[in-house]
Amino acid sequence: MKAVLKRYRAFIITVIAMSLLTVFSRDTGVKAFGVALSSFKEMIFVIPPVFVLLGLLDVWVPREIMIKYMGEGSGLKGVALAIILGSAAAGPLYGAFPISAVFMKKGVKFTNILIFIGAWSTTKIPMFLFEMSALGSKFALTRLAVDIPGIIIIALILSKLISKDEVKMIYYNAETNAK
Repeated sequence: MKAVLKRYRAFIITVIAMSLLTVFSRDTGVKAFGVALSSFKEMIFVIPPVFVLLGLLDVWVPREIMIKYMGEGSGLKGVALAIILGSAAAGPLYGAFPISAVFMKKGVKFTNILIFIGAWSTTKIPMFLFEMSALGSKFALTRLAVDIPGIIIIALILSKLISKDEVKMIYYNAETNAK
């Protein structure tokens, strides 16, 4: 029982806080529960397809292929592939993290994983198409021209700032928690 309470303490604290909020301000509490329920529904529809794709990626794509195209010696093709995969992805950003864990398990270079997450968060194709229609092609292309180098520069800086031991620990945690 103690282990369950420890594991779910954040959830329990949140429910208690939202309940207290509802007691003191019914409208705000009801809105907060509505937002939480909406987020939960979104996750129910996003998480299962992500995990199906993860399973397929894990089984169908050999580690050697991932290392060849996105591993330590992949160079610009690894960067380009990380940007393409991140840009073509669908769903909210939290879907990128389990995929990144599988990438780690497959031997993808840490910098390319950071680029993939950055591309997922800022360069999605549907968002780009919306910007082209709503804000004009000049804006959309300018934003893309700024974002892509920005993502790469940030990934390179983060890769240099994080020690090799920390990166090894991140990969170790991804490997052991993915099982």
